[in-house]
Amino acid sequence: MAAPKERLRCPACGWTHWNNPTPVLAAIIEMTDREGQVLLARNAAWHGRMFALITGFMEAGESAEQGIAREVLEETGLRVDAPSLVGVYDFQRMNQLIVAYHVAARGEIRLSPELAEYKLFRPEDLRCWRAGTGYALADWLTTRGITPQWLEPPAQPAETGA
Repeated sequence: MAAPKERLRCPACGWTHWNNPTPVLAAIIEMTDREGQVLLARNAAWHGRMFALITGFMEAGESAEQGIAREVLEETGLRVDAPSLVGVYDFQRMNQLIVAYHVAARGEIRLSPELAEYKLFRPEDLRCWRAGTGYALADWLTTRGITPQWLEPPAQPAETGA
């Protein structure tokens, strides 16, 4: 049995900060009017050229399916059809639990200001990343009969003696 975990507790009122993982919704958006290409986007706050799934948080009172439909609409201007659960994934580095969906969408893509750009990829051209939503993408590709291809981590600079 594991030892009890230490928690942050307010000495004045006794309130406990549990630090439970935050659920995050993620969408694999398949564009049905663009030969089934998958939309990946780059967050405006990110440096470099990393493109990823559309993600966001649930609002109080909505289901996960409603939340992913709202997030996709807010961030891309696209309405989705029939969200289907891909899986639930651990993302401990960010203390998150990712709930990933596949959604079909069509129409004009209009990015929100939080996204800088998007790219469309044929499913067989996608490259998965070994963190968070990358595992969801790999699982979805596998269900389509596509062997996931993995991005190699960037090379670390060699250490030099001082």
